[in-house]
Amino acid sequence: MIIEVIIPTPGESITEVELANWMVKDGDYVEKNQEIAEIESDKATLPLIAEKAGKLKILVDEGSTVNVGTVACQIDTDGKAPETNVKEPVTGEKKSYIGETEKNAPRPSKEVVEEDAIQSEPPESKEVKVTPLAKKLMEEEDLNVDDIIDGLRKITTRDVKRVIDTGKSFSSPHPAKASREVQSNKMSQLRKKLSQRLVVVKNETAMLTTFNEVDMSAIIELRKKYQKQFTEKHGVKLGFMSFFTKAATIALQNFPKVNSMLNGDSIVTPEYVDIAIAVQTDKGLMVPVLRNTESMSLAGIEQKIVELANKARTFRLSIEEMTGGTFTITNGGIFGSMLSTPIINPPQSGILGMHNIVERPVAVNGKVEIRPVMYLALSYDHRIIDGRDSVSFLVKVKELLESPYKILLGGIDPEKSLLEI
Repeated sequence: MIIEVIIPTPGESITEVELANWMVKDGDYVEKNQEIAEIESDKATLPLIAEKAGKLKILVDEGSTVNVGTVACQIDTDGKAPETNVKEPVTGEKKSYIGETEKNAPRPSKEVVEEDAIQSEPPESKEVKVTPLAKKLMEEEDLNVDDIIDGLRKITTRDVKRVIDTGKSFSSPHPAKASREVQSNKMSQLRKKLSQRLVVVKNETAMLTTFNEVDMSAIIELRKKYQKQFTEKHGVKLGFMSFFTKAATIALQNFPKVNSMLNGDSIVTPEYVDIAIAVQTDKGLMVPVLRNTESMSLAGIEQKIVELANKARTFRLSIEEMTGGTFTITNGGIFGSMLSTPIINPPQSGILGMHNIVERPVAVNGKVEIRPVMYLALSYDHRIIDGRDSVSFLVKVKELLESPYKILLGGIDPEKSLLEI
């Protein structure tokens, strides 16, 4: 029986997509529910799933732009799965295969997320594709990709020579051979859309940027003191992004114009706060949204950020998870940026830029001290937000970050609250 696999619609108003990548070859046998390709629109990257097991016949070339509803491939359910026989390697050592680990060998523990997904360095561009069945087996055996790669085989002289032959060897003191070659890669649908939006922002908004600096000593000390307890209880590490998200949320509630946007001749001001977090991926910038951050705890923010960032970097974000948002936070500091002017994410009116933390000499009570300082930047649309609101917003964020206990009271000074002043 022949089954047709049709290009699905990623969302409303999208009529065509790009078949970005075939994860299998023409003629391969595929399993039911196996991811066989990736389709990319101007909003998201989605997997193409095999509805039945069988032999695959590809009908659309990789990199082609096709209409939604096009038949991408056919699956012959009468096709037989190839027989695979794993032979023991002829060596003096006994190699272990997946599932054949020794009883006394240490098992990898459940990995607690190392750092706020947004705060961590972006992953290397090299990706290892894992089939759903293999992923399920790995989860059952508590293994990750590195465990599998490490357990497959050892590096041989042939491997080393192959690397040398392809020009990817260790650095040499001799100058590299001069080259005049160039590479030309087709721009993805996602990057095309991003480019258009950035140009529109520059041309159609009155964008200004205001700056401030924040002493990160209190947050760093708080994380250092309670990191272990926080991680044990919530399963994620306490990063910086949750503090910035919560501080921005409280500041937006104090200065609602920064949380507003233009709709024709009207200024729309939501009573809720949805913070979009910029995530850098191999295919471009993605901005998943945290909904109702005013009702989220620091732990809830950290957990949601990790979830959305992992989805973004594996291109599994849904359109709904990237739609909306009343304000955006971006962190150029993970790449070493000292200062920048972030571009507004339309139709929003403001974006907060975080940067790297550097020890700098600052004046504290008439004395010079070395403190960990971060520069903050707020880009805003001057058509909606006045200078007073923009500067006051950033000062409020600075105040909350330097005295994080105020976040607990929604930005209210506990001493003034006690004295009723």
